[in-house]
Amino acid sequence: MGMSRSQGCFGYPLSIFFIVVNEFCERFSYYGMRALLILYFRRFIGWDDNLSTAIYHTFVALCYLTPILGALIADSWLGKFKTIVSLSIVYTIGQAVISVSSINDLTDFDHDGIPDNLPTHVALSMIGLALIALGTGGIKPCVSAFGGDQFEEGQEKQRNRFFSIFYLAINAGSLLSTIITPMLRVQQCGIHSKQACYPLAFGVPAALMAVALIVFVIGSGMYKKFQPQGNVMAKVVKCIGFALKNRFKHRSKEFPKREHWLDWAKEKYDERLISQIKMVTRVMFLYIPLPMFWALFDQQGSRWTLQATAMSGKIGLLEIQPDQMQTVNAILIVIMVPIVDAVIYPLIAKCGFNFTSLKKMTVGMFLASMAFVVAAIVQVEIDKTLPVFPKQNEVQIKVLNIGNDNMTVYFPGSTVTLDQMSQTNEFMTFDVDKLTSINISSTGLPITPVTHKFEQGHRHTLLVWAPNNYRVVKDGLNQKPEKGENGIRFINSFDDSFNITMDGKVYVNVTSHNASEYQFFPLGVKSFTLSPTQQTPPQCKNDFQSSNLEFGSAYTYVIRRKSDGCAELHMFEDIAPNTVNMALQIPQYFLITCGEVVFSVTGLEFSYSQAPSNMKSVLQAGWLLTVAVGNIIVLIVAGAGQFSEQWAEYILFAALLLVVCVIFAIMARFYTYINPAEIEAQFDDDDKKKSLENIYSTVTPVSQTQM
Repeated sequence: MGMSRSQGCFGYPLSIFFIVVNEFCERFSYYGMRALLILYFRRFIGWDDNLSTAIYHTFVALCYLTPILGALIADSWLGKFKTIVSLSIVYTIGQAVISVSSINDLTDFDHDGIPDNLPTHVALSMIGLALIALGTGGIKPCVSAFGGDQFEEGQEKQRNRFFSIFYLAINAGSLLSTIITPMLRVQQCGIHSKQACYPLAFGVPAALMAVALIVFVIGSGMYKKFQPQGNVMAKVVKCIGFALKNRFKHRSKEFPKREHWLDWAKEKYDERLISQIKMVTRVMFLYIPLPMFWALFDQQGSRWTLQATAMSGKIGLLEIQPDQMQTVNAILIVIMVPIVDAVIYPLIAKCGFNFTSLKKMTVGMFLASMAFVVAAIVQVEIDKTLPVFPKQNEVQIKVLNIGNDNMTVYFPGSTVTLDQMSQTNEFMTFDVDKLTSINISSTGLPITPVTHKFEQGHRHTLLVWAPNNYRVVKDGLNQKPEKGENGIRFINSFDDSFNITMDGKVYVNVTSHNASEYQFFPLGVKSFTLSPTQQTPPQCKNDFQSSNLEFGSAYTYVIRRKSDGCAELHMFEDIAPNTVNMALQIPQYFLITCGEVVFSVTGLEFSYSQAPSNMKSVLQAGWLLTVAVGNIIVLIVAGAGQFSEQWAEYILFAALLLVVCVIFAIMARFYTYINPAEIEAQFDDDDKKKSLENIYSTVTPVSQTQM
């Protein structure tokens, strides 16, 4: 092995460089594509939120199930190197196909900017995603194990460090791509019509996948490549099956017990295979509790992002969108991995504490559990600031006087008097059954009863402008506006209707003394124009500015006529903007990232170090399977437990992981670490002895006959 030693660099094999660069490009490609996927489904293909989310999650789960296939191909047929190359080609084709599927000019025959044959695009993107899932999943267990293969015996320290660098490459790739690809998406491009540039945004990840493939192939001459050793997976399954069957046959008292249940396979399988399978099953047994960690970890993209939508993104001078908070995890990883590796572990070792792999993983689970406790505390803080929305049997009403007189409104149990152009500050909540009568009156005029069928569980605005003139408007907002945007609606107190254009969105035909629907806008000051009506004199200005919109608020703008006939604005707040700062999410992100650093990096390395050489990919695939199962747990728990309070769901997850953490700690106590290479070497020695004995036993009779 002199050759691979000589091509070293800081005590690391040089070939590692190619593997790390390959992983960086591959992860950039994958996460860049994934960041766009949900928007591509929603806006380009036009599916609704639920279908998009379901397809997205199915795709992610597939990406973590296909590693089993990749491990099979690598260990039993092509070997890791050829598997990585051939599946990378499949992967690159998949990325190319999905970027082609997003070219609207492909089927836009009449050049109107809308694809005329959507099924073509859907079919192409599904083929692309299937190829990507096969590619990314298939090479996943091979790349990290192939990297580990490059180290000699006695390079354990460098190998552990490699798994950290490898993990760093993953996160650097995902961090850069989640920042860059959304920037590419907002570019305009197209042959006949300009629109959001999905082909470019998908094309860049595709190009990087091609780069990853090329870089990996360039290093070909330097790699240590091991031959695949027959269909390992099938052997393992058959051997386990035989052991169980045999054990079951001999279950009565007269048969002596065997040390290990796998020893029942001795009649048919050799000692070496049985001992290898023992190593694998012992590690696999430890994997059983692990999916719970991933179940919490993967909620950063879903639940935590939703939590951020009810928060304010003003952090100092920055203004952060809710879905940008996820990059905090990737940024923290890039900072934390080197610190933990170079500072924290050495310090713990100096204190004389033996911080084994499994202890690290237990600590990682505990930290993730604490992250959810913190998330629950933050959620309680947010809940304090949220407006109270009506329950199923309630109706909420707010009165808004858009006329020129003082009005009095009589509700069951309360009376409201309003000056002109004013509203009740709060929504009043009524039980549907108790809301018997509402009457409006103004000085010296008869009383008008309000006859309206109020919808249960909704907010309503009662517009009044004269004692016998009123209108009830259903608000349609039953929650804070999504994605931290702001709802704006207009009320027209003129006698004829008009259009309003605000920041590119049009409110069409807002009729007299009526309210428009809400439309939603991101933060900032928005300008809007009024289409002139017959009633406004030509010298009036028709351009207005909104107030500075923040996060998650809703406003009603009443447009009324001044004495000179021009329009003027009155602004009323319907839902106050978010007040809890997104910076409060940083502690929970910090905790879960620390948990990830000690759990995930260690898990990869532990899986590698405890597996016999011919089953390393099998264990890596098992490790990735825990991620897939974790994703499925989220879907089940979120679907089954319909919690009225979000903080309660966080506490449930934290408690579940804490229980699992304790169970894992107990399992880890009984695990004894092994060195697979030593065990293999022992079998090699035994084999040598046996073959020598065989030579002697066959040689002797021959010599007798010759005599």
